[in-house]
Amino acid sequence: MGGAFLAAAVLARLGGRIGLPTIPLFILAGILLGPHTPGIVLVADPHDLEMLSALGLVLLLFYLGLEFHLDDLKTGGRKMAAAGGTYLALNVGAGLGFGFALGWGTSEALVLAGVLGISSSAIVTKVLVDTGRLGNPETRPILGIIVVEDIFLALYLAALQPILSGADSLASAVMDGGKAFGFLLLLALAARFGTRVVGHLFNTKDDELLVISFLGAAVFVAGVSEWFGVADAIGAFMVGLMLGSTTSGERIRKLVHPLRDAFGAIFFFAFGLSIDPGDLPTVLWPVLAAVAVTLVMNVLAGLGAARVYGFGPGPAANISTALLARGEFALILATMAAAAGLDSRLSPFIAGYVLVLAVLGPLAAGQSRWLARILPGGRAPDPAAARNPASASASASASASGEERIGAGR
Repeated sequence: MGGAFLAAAVLARLGGRIGLPTIPLFILAGILLGPHTPGIVLVADPHDLEMLSALGLVLLLFYLGLEFHLDDLKTGGRKMAAAGGTYLALNVGAGLGFGFALGWGTSEALVLAGVLGISSSAIVTKVLVDTGRLGNPETRPILGIIVVEDIFLALYLAALQPILSGADSLASAVMDGGKAFGFLLLLALAARFGTRVVGHLFNTKDDELLVISFLGAAVFVAGVSEWFGVADAIGAFMVGLMLGSTTSGERIRKLVHPLRDAFGAIFFFAFGLSIDPGDLPTVLWPVLAAVAVTLVMNVLAGLGAARVYGFGPGPAANISTALLARGEFALILATMAAAAGLDSRLSPFIAGYVLVLAVLGPLAAGQSRWLARILPGGRAPDPAAARNPASASASASASASGEERIGAGR
């Protein structure tokens, strides 16, 4: 395990020097040092890291729940719902159609709908920070789309779980689905109305006790969630949702951050261990086709979101490229699909797809001005702006409509 941490750290530091995100590098470390690749084998059996990997998944979704606030639904209003709905309709719809076109099976198509349809919030956030766009007016719809995706993800995984569990009849599937949604509704009500009680239970000045308390709650509810047919990760997400709005929420966010990073790295590394590089060539063309579909849908979704907010081609290009990367959610679905015994081609396909887009996404975001040039209303980029990405972003924002400038003033 120590070798796994160190290998992931070394590759991540090397990749960071050329601006690559950490997620694909953690996966690559697992592939290179796993049992399917000649050379040094750190972990001969990927199941040896199964519990640590599961803990990484739980902490990833727990942290996401902490970052999500129910108040975001009120402040975003109709524009956020419209932009997020457009993004999901285009990308999830295209993913479902692509899945059926591959002919791997109905359950596999439903998994691929989520794989192709949902962005990586971790990489999107990193892209916004690295490109210095957190203050840009188009960042609000980007984060709004991420919020809508998070809500969809919770419902989608809850609905997908009974299907993947192999219910043997329609009545059984309905019963499993009802049990899952009932438990999910119970957690949602607790998050909505039980904040004061939960906050009182977790209120302590001792950081040690607080860490033990929130970690125990996240893992325990994740385990109970599985009994009710809800993905363990979603149970952890709901606990994060409850705790994020309490008086201890800000402290919990700071305390869980290093835990999330450490065990999240093991989750991605363990996923890489399960990938046989020899399988990747067999799914090369489906991966490239899926990447092309995602590129087209993201551009269309970016134009749609920009239209909703009254933005010009520059911000539209920023939205399209910032949301391009796929990452942790796709790997969660790959893990669920493997556990359910679905088509063996899914894991290498998802690994290849995530690797390509996790690298391509940040690179495309840094060069989004060239996409803005060919979008409707675009123009040739200023040579000075081409040498200065920050200037390009400012120029793009300046060319947007009056509503965009009002949003920036706010």
